[in-house]
Amino acid sequence: MAGNTFGKCFSITTYGESHGEGVGVIIDGCPAGIAFDYSLLENDLLRRRPGQSAIVSQRREADQAKVLSGVYNGLTAGTPIAIHIANSDARSKDYTHLENAYRPSHGDFTYDQKYGFRDPNGGGRASARETAARVAAGAVAKMLLAPYNINIIAYVSQVGSIALSPIHEPLDFSLIETNAVRCPQTEVAAMMENYIRTLKKQGDSTGGIVSALIQNCPAGLGEPVFDKLHADLGKAMLSINAVKGFEYGSGFAGVAMRGSEHNDIFYKDEISQQIRTKTNFSGGIQAGISNGMDIHFRVAFKPVATILQKQKSVNKQGETIDLEAKGRHDPCVVPRAVPIVEAMAAIVVADHILRDKLAKV
Repeated sequence: MAGNTFGKCFSITTYGESHGEGVGVIIDGCPAGIAFDYSLLENDLLRRRPGQSAIVSQRREADQAKVLSGVYNGLTAGTPIAIHIANSDARSKDYTHLENAYRPSHGDFTYDQKYGFRDPNGGGRASARETAARVAAGAVAKMLLAPYNINIIAYVSQVGSIALSPIHEPLDFSLIETNAVRCPQTEVAAMMENYIRTLKKQGDSTGGIVSALIQNCPAGLGEPVFDKLHADLGKAMLSINAVKGFEYGSGFAGVAMRGSEHNDIFYKDEISQQIRTKTNFSGGIQAGISNGMDIHFRVAFKPVATILQKQKSVNKQGETIDLEAKGRHDPCVVPRAVPIVEAMAAIVVADHILRDKLAKV
């Protein structure tokens, strides 16, 4: 199976299956001498782990990371960093009835068509369990970005049809971690949580949107042709399980604007003496290269495919079957997807920071 590696200068390779011994990541290209923040690694994994609230999967994983290599005396050594996360609450028996069945909107059928073989236990490599490894790698990327004062913030901006209210005041990002949904508006978060709870009782699911902001990203990151910064961000986000859409800046809404409305006018800031733009419909990226403004984007997640309702499907022989899922599943992925979006954004920016250094040698 190819396609397990992401990045060029800051490169990550993930491994492991949902119900195997564990999952993990090997990070190559991380420079030596970076302070390794174990608390950051632990906190990001805790934010992603299942069982953290009543509205997510009740699988009980400690998600304690074991750093196997690449760190010495609290600093990165410049060698490959290997991080392993053991599976402690796998229940393969929950999936025995799926060995020959094709679950609606899952990868069961496509895996069989591509490989002629698949691991039916929790989806194997297709499981969201793999994203724990990405979050571990993202934590290391954040450590690399810390000296640059680059800050990445992600939050839930929509669940189903419930979206953040159009207020004029800036969002209070300190509220993100104060509720189970990770929405920075308390009243809207309560509505979202109630909606998810209702769907969970009905054995159903919903989708949502995670919005993200990259602050203090320097101008000049990204390549102008195939490796545009927004193209790499898009690939990173679209590689996350259940993601169906990515937009940055004005996104799809920009098509309804006129050029005279959409153009970001340049000016020189008198305080910072930096060239800025009065608006930011470009989302901090122009011609594939960061322009120094905040980078903002949105990621759309589909409703969770595994629902606890009886559905029609077929088996490997093409025979019609009644399929009823078992096991522990999220009724909505976006609360746990927030640290995953942050992680993949950090990995992309870290990769381009290192590419930029090489370009200027």
